[in-house]
Amino acid sequence: MKQYIVDAFTDKIFSGNPAAVCVLESFPSEHIMQSIAIENNLSETAFAVKENDRYHIRWFTPKSEIDFCGHATLATAFVLFNYQEQDTDTLNFYGQIGGFTVRRSDDLVRMEFPAYKLEHIEITDTMIEALGTIPLSAYKDRDILFVLRNEDEVRDLQPDMELISKLDGACVAVTAKGTEYDCVSRVFVPKYGINEDPVTGSTHCMIAPYWCKRLNKPSITAFQASNRTGILYCECADDKVIISGKAALFSINDIVGL
Repeated sequence: MKQYIVDAFTDKIFSGNPAAVCVLESFPSEHIMQSIAIENNLSETAFAVKENDRYHIRWFTPKSEIDFCGHATLATAFVLFNYQEQDTDTLNFYGQIGGFTVRRSDDLVRMEFPAYKLEHIEITDTMIEALGTIPLSAYKDRDILFVLRNEDEVRDLQPDMELISKLDGACVAVTAKGTEYDCVSRVFVPKYGINEDPVTGSTHCMIAPYWCKRLNKPSITAFQASNRTGILYCECADDKVIISGKAALFSINDIVGL
């Protein structure tokens, strides 16, 4: 089984968010896919199988399968555009979130995803204790989004991961208005075995609509302030979010012994 390691939302290796990608004739057992994800120990490992004219994609964290992953989708599209589908600039995918389209535009991969809702929720004492600060506001969909006062507060945050894992969200994100970029964010996913996710495409389906509305702009440039860092180019239109990013190939290897 051939496997690609791709750093997503960056144009150079050792930054962005690394994802493993396996393009297959058919899916192996869930046990095998989960075991490969555990062995890789990356935020996500993506498995893609072409079925008729679109790719069925599944995403696994080191702990379990997840319903949606943006950076591993970018990595998968990068692999397909460069090694499997060089003659096309459009790919159709489907997964647990339904069908979606990914396009290539120069050195960017443009992914069209459903926008997350921004349901305002009450800030609880547990949230404050988990974050170690009092957020300005909080919103909920699959993930929880906390708005903080400024960029420094986002960068300096040291949340309690055990308490973060108990909050009712797959991912827990913090964001603030940026200085060099429109917004900055960090994303924590201890519930799925990832304390801090380096760059998170899926949660920007929530972050981007918030800042596009707040800044009254149809598009924003977002910066994820993890140790590896990453840049996401986001456009909001009705109930869709187009998230674009670059990618860099780190390695190609063979999984043997299966």
